[in-house]
Amino acid sequence: MPTLYIIGTPIGNLEDLTPRAARVLSEVSLVAAEDTRVTRRLLSHLGIHPRTTSFHQHNWQDKLGGVLSELIEGDVALVTDAGMPGISDPGSELVVAASQAGFKVEVVPGPSAVTAALALSGFTGDAFSFLGFLPRRKKDRQASLHQALSSPSPLVIFEAPHRLRAILTDIEVVFLDRPLAVCRELTKLYEEVFRGTAAEALEHFASPRGEVVIVIQGRPPEDSKEDEDEGGTDDELRRLLLELKQDEVRAKDAVAQVAEITGLAKNRVYQVWVELGREAK
Repeated sequence: MPTLYIIGTPIGNLEDLTPRAARVLSEVSLVAAEDTRVTRRLLSHLGIHPRTTSFHQHNWQDKLGGVLSELIEGDVALVTDAGMPGISDPGSELVVAASQAGFKVEVVPGPSAVTAALALSGFTGDAFSFLGFLPRRKKDRQASLHQALSSPSPLVIFEAPHRLRAILTDIEVVFLDRPLAVCRELTKLYEEVFRGTAAEALEHFASPRGEVVIVIQGRPPEDSKEDEDEGGTDDELRRLLLELKQDEVRAKDAVAQVAEITGLAKNRVYQVWVELGREAK
């Protein structure tokens, strides 16, 4: 029975393509690619020239039937520009349709920007939360970040270079001085890993270039313990923050002031600040 192969491709360095992936690409009758121009460079590097067709988020509905028809005749490979199809990339629709149509579906694993960045960050990788690309609107982006604020596991985020400074600003507002790693141009010639806080990263990345993966350290255990021990201080905490809100003090400054006065963790203070904002709506 013909097979749809989901193939992971290099995230930068072409030498990272696995021998199995190279073999399968040389044997299939068609390669469905996110961008045929990018994929042809990879295929030319391998010295092979299978037929290609575009299959991406803007044309998958028009192309789906044609690719399924090709599967009747022979094997098809599904690839994206970099990494694994379906992981913050197009392709999941074809996987579902091929499976439902009775075709065999196999995965050919490859390089991963998620695990590469997590390993480089130095944060524990026993567990992690993958947030992918966050919403473009500032309000929605900060809401997504706040939902992940209490996660004890590292957070992995994808971002484009032209939006890096905007998301770092949001991370600073929500996570304050929580350690993070910004991994840029992974496996490429100008690979860079910056470790520090969001504020420090903003100073470092004046004009960022290249695809970026951000890894934010999980919430330290001591923060959770402080929350339990300090439950009785809520009234005083809310009173101090309300006074600063009425004086129209910025969130960052208000949190810093109250944290210094009370000795509470900044994350704890910020959570109450956000709760007060919601109650006021």
